[in-house]
Amino acid sequence: MTTQTRTQPPDAAALRQALSQVLDRLQSQPSRTWSIIITFYGDALLPRGGSVWLGTLNSFFKGLDIADGVVRTAMSRLAADGWLERNKVGRNSFYRLGAKGRETFFEAANRIYNPKVADWDGHFTILMPAPGPDRDILRKALEQAGYGAPLPGTWIAPSGWTIPEVARDEPRLVAQGSEADMRALAERAWPLAVLADHYRHFIADFSPLLAALEQGLHPSDLGAITARVLMIYEYRRIVLRDPGLPAAILPANWPGTAARQLCAALYRHLAAASERWLDQNGMDEDGPLKPSRISMADRFV
Repeated sequence: MTTQTRTQPPDAAALRQALSQVLDRLQSQPSRTWSIIITFYGDALLPRGGSVWLGTLNSFFKGLDIADGVVRTAMSRLAADGWLERNKVGRNSFYRLGAKGRETFFEAANRIYNPKVADWDGHFTILMPAPGPDRDILRKALEQAGYGAPLPGTWIAPSGWTIPEVARDEPRLVAQGSEADMRALAERAWPLAVLADHYRHFIADFSPLLAALEQGLHPSDLGAITARVLMIYEYRRIVLRDPGLPAAILPANWPGTAARQLCAALYRHLAAASERWLDQNGMDEDGPLKPSRISMADRFV
């Protein structure tokens, strides 16, 4: 008896080889499906109206070898938790981001695609809130605003950064010093070494894909959209932990810069084919997905 081996088209096999480390990690963590769904909505669907048929999602996740049942379970949980809203039309289910999901991705979008680094005058703002019953609320607000803590109970940020409303009445000081001192203080206040490692892993994972594309790899449309969303999923997890400090106080050869350049280059390579997959396969309640309201070329400018 002979056994037939299922083979992949050359480009599909090359794509999977280029993304092998990322795919292996993803398939060992099936609980990440819900996060990829949110990334898919934010990156690909919001510019096209934001609603999509469950069958479109299942087709997309086939590119990641994630079964329909896993997707349905993740969608149900996301809807129950308020991330998604479900609309039933006949026997078909359509989902769009709920208020919770839209707010989360809108906040993330500028950090991912078009971050703006404010001018820095070389000073830090220091906040030292007094102990009190609202300490945990204040701590969470400062962390979300990107503030770092070089010492317990002491929070710093580059001057000019927004102070959260709950901390507006707290005493504040201004710190200045040599560039070396400012860098040393930044390394105490934020986990820059950990962030740098994450960026280096991202570069190591996705550089083979960029090399393959630059050498003439032409992924299928499904391969392009899955690679694009997987890249944004991985990049988003890192960049949202990055406070976005001025270059003058970052460690030398900061890998975040190279990671962003890699992400931008890959996005440009994948944009046309991935948008074509959405044109040909994406469905909402009214039929084929609407054209994107934004140009992919405007991202990562």
